[in-house]
Amino acid sequence: MTRARSARLAWTSPARPVAATRAMAPKLAALLMALAGAGAAQAVPTFASQTGMPCEQCHTVGYGPALTPYGRQFKLNGYVWGDGKAMPVALMVQGGYTRLSSDLPEPLAEHTSVNNNLSLDQASLFLAGRISEHVGGFAQITYSGPDRATSWDNLDVRYAHPLSIGGTAAVVGVSINNNPTVQDLWNSTPAWGYPYISSALAPAPATGPVIGGLGQSVIGASVYAMFNDRYYLEVGGYRGMSDRWLKNVGLGADANVHMVGAAPYARAAIQFDGPVRHGSVGLVALDAKFEPDAGLGLRDRYTDIGLDATYQWLPKGPHQLSANAALTHEKRTLDASVALEAAGNASSNLTFLTLDATYAYERTWSVSGGLFSSHGSSDPVLYAPTPLDGSLSGSPDSRGYSLTLEYIPFGKQKSLWRPWLNVRTGLQYVGYTKFNGGNDNYDGFGRSASDNNTLFAYLWVIL
Repeated sequence: MTRARSARLAWTSPARPVAATRAMAPKLAALLMALAGAGAAQAVPTFASQTGMPCEQCHTVGYGPALTPYGRQFKLNGYVWGDGKAMPVALMVQGGYTRLSSDLPEPLAEHTSVNNNLSLDQASLFLAGRISEHVGGFAQITYSGPDRATSWDNLDVRYAHPLSIGGTAAVVGVSINNNPTVQDLWNSTPAWGYPYISSALAPAPATGPVIGGLGQSVIGASVYAMFNDRYYLEVGGYRGMSDRWLKNVGLGADANVHMVGAAPYARAAIQFDGPVRHGSVGLVALDAKFEPDAGLGLRDRYTDIGLDATYQWLPKGPHQLSANAALTHEKRTLDASVALEAAGNASSNLTFLTLDATYAYERTWSVSGGLFSSHGSSDPVLYAPTPLDGSLSGSPDSRGYSLTLEYIPFGKQKSLWRPWLNVRTGLQYVGYTKFNGGNDNYDGFGRSASDNNTLFAYLWVIL
């Protein structure tokens, strides 16, 4: 996770709960987009050391967030499998070179340029593994290179217990975490969704679903159950954190989303596991209220309902294929923002679609591609013309694609220094056919959607 930019494309970042003034609204939007967590923590080598398995046992390539059926079971059961006694500490570093099709109007972060940036995006310390027979988890602390600041990152600590209910095999558990969907088992929800890495120094569309953008600024708990290794149910809730606690975890008062009460969260899924083919379909929902000005007596409300699906073809041979799809509909009621003149419409809707597919050879070479689209109600106040981030048409609509080629040399049974040496290096291209409602001059200041096309060459290491 980098606080300057999400480690995934910003269309999966949150919508913008609006702050108390028009000037604060884009700041909070940018903050929440940056707080969407990177999908790296599940691949920590301490888990491989604990289980005695190579990283590819849990992941569809040698190293990375995408989980196999074994990896999903390991997570479902509380990260407690295995008898390894290794120190539960790991270090991760991400960075790379970012080139845009056109220079930015101004740098996205201090100490960077308007183009052609070589950067250390993040360095993370993980504490991960089994705590007791039924309790395990991971905690991540991250230094953001663009921000030059350190804060807490993704957290998932859980209790899990296998049992039989009326002759039906089940696993029941509780997760305490700080990022809605970080506890999820599939790679079709925001916290672990594709792409698993992207540039911290590239532009991002103006908005995305709030379910993907509250990470690290909230704390929550949920109870879950998996029946017959097929039917999954989970319910829980999240609360915003106070200024004091946000300061304690390294974020500060500016990260306060001013959530009102608890935001209920629900997840249901059916998975289909065969000898080679695996799939799932699911629903996920979050309902959150925000109070940008406590003295106003009005609130903004965001209700997200998502449908997702996954498919994996994982034979024992050299070829593997996986695909994910997610469709999220968000209903917004922005009474507080309208009263504060930070939005023009009290009611609006947005729809977000993501599709991705990955082919891997020997779990070492990986080729992947993704499509993304956002479409929603126009609002010339919320999406006003501003350089780079604004919209001349007042529309949040964006469309684009990503293509990635990766080399993952380690993480296998006979890999060097298994499981502690893990490397992912790749070349990624992100292209936009529409950005913030337009193609040419989308922001009202002469910038085209294709000007934000990004080439990102990266190195991702965890030890």
